[in-house]
Amino acid sequence: MSATADHAEERTNPAARLGFQPGQVVQEIGYDDDVDQELRKAVQDAVEGELMDEDYDDVADAVVLWFRDDDGDLTDALVDATTYMEEGGAVLLLTPKTGRTGYVEPSDISEAATTAGLTASKSVSVGKDWSGSRLATPKAGKSKR
Repeated sequence: MSATADHAEERTNPAARLGFQPGQVVQEIGYDDDVDQELRKAVQDAVEGELMDEDYDDVADAVVLWFRDDDGDLTDALVDATTYMEEGGAVLLLTPKTGRTGYVEPSDISEAATTAGLTASKSVSVGKDWSGSRLATPKAGKSKR
């Protein structure tokens, strides 16, 4: 978050709370009819641009990953999501809330994130049907030799 961020907006806009900033390139993966359109718009407003689709093959600052339990292997999805991501970037993993179709257990998210080399840094309710987990990539200079 920048020091000049509007704190009122941070409280009301989940995209701002999650650290999206103007000028960022954000790739969206897993889009389907069930996604939260208000959240998508909030992210687009925060970055002041459109979200890049799954076919985008250039460097992205962040990834929005919509994932449901029946979408396959979460670890593979997270590894794929970070393929073109800037070092130090983040994945916003969005999963259905408890009791919703496609719900993913928090322990499965934690295990998949760790296996994919990501660190969970923040979880947030991002809408009526979706929960978000902000997963960070390792910063440059911390890699093992």
